[in-house]
Amino acid sequence: MNLLNTSKNALVVGGGRGIGLAVVKQLIARNINHVYIVGLHAPEGLTKEEIDKTSFIKVNFVNDDFTFLDSIKDIEFLFISIGFGRVAKFTELLDIEIVNSVKVNQLAVTRILHHFYPNLASENSFYCGVMVSISGLISSPLFSVYGSTKAALSKLIESINVELKSDNSKNAILDISPGRLEGTSFYGKPDDLNSLDELSNIVINKILNKELRYIPEYEKIYKNVLNNYFNDPFKFGLESLEYKINSGRSESSPQVRIGYLSGTFDLFHIGHLNLLRRAKDYCDYLIVGVHSSGAWKNKETFIPYEDRVSIVQSIKYVDEVIPSYAEDADAWDKLKYNYLFVGSDYKNSERFKRYEEFFKDKDVEIVYFPYTKKISSTKLRDDLNSDN
Repeated sequence: MNLLNTSKNALVVGGGRGIGLAVVKQLIARNINHVYIVGLHAPEGLTKEEIDKTSFIKVNFVNDDFTFLDSIKDIEFLFISIGFGRVAKFTELLDIEIVNSVKVNQLAVTRILHHFYPNLASENSFYCGVMVSISGLISSPLFSVYGSTKAALSKLIESINVELKSDNSKNAILDISPGRLEGTSFYGKPDDLNSLDELSNIVINKILNKELRYIPEYEKIYKNVLNNYFNDPFKFGLESLEYKINSGRSESSPQVRIGYLSGTFDLFHIGHLNLLRRAKDYCDYLIVGVHSSGAWKNKETFIPYEDRVSIVQSIKYVDEVIPSYAEDADAWDKLKYNYLFVGSDYKNSERFKRYEEFFKDKDVEIVYFPYTKKISSTKLRDDLNSDN
């Protein structure tokens, strides 16, 4: 089946891995014109022909930045496959995990669907599918926040479909709610696209048929699961909790990637803002260390320390501001960050060669960002001094 208009484009949100990437490859095999891939992870393993028919836009959905949607043109196929969660007791979840899970799993999907609602409500065919989860249809102890975001998403899709039908639209959103997806990295294993090939083909066909819900392995497994849940939700929840505990599914490590950078941030300018924006694109939680003075660069600061802290704290990309450490490696001992961000002029310096050696056996990536051209605190400082 191929009802796609091959002169049109597709958008796959979360198409860099797993089922999203499998759908990308299927769409290309069906000769769609172009596939926009949006998300944190760039696709890997595409052939040259597939690369020529795709473009990747890096987006971290915890940042509330949806300006990328303005660059997506002339699409007739939308597939959304984003979301994360940790199997853990509610009390063990970090506040930032809860916030980010709601932002990515629920809010981001809602905003994308809202943006493309005119396409769904139009007279022209528009094909849409969203990866939800069986956990949104049942009680999900140890998966409470994840399950609640998926439940909200399921009801949202159901409600939108009713509105579309009442407005005589022939389009619909397919709610895909699997219980388990073998072949994806969701369970801590590498992606296996071969095992997802059949499922992605089925999903695309059901989207093209404009069906409302698809639960893989429904007759074999999940029909009984749902019946047991509706017969006695609390008993079902207790049995689910016991199963997860006995099978060792609880995860102790928070699903948060922490980033750190330090600086003086004197005479705050667009280069500083670009640095913070790029840093937050990499991580879920960005910590910024602010130097108390410019002595480490043998310079005086124009702006008092407390004011510089207030400025940095007000930037939406920054989650936490702390006094900087003498060495960024010292900060890692306390913060256990996953990314260290710095300007590219520090690359190959003795200090960062030492850091690279220090972080070799740790889960830390040093990311070197190019400086914004034609602007720096040093230049501003020199200009101010010359005016005096």
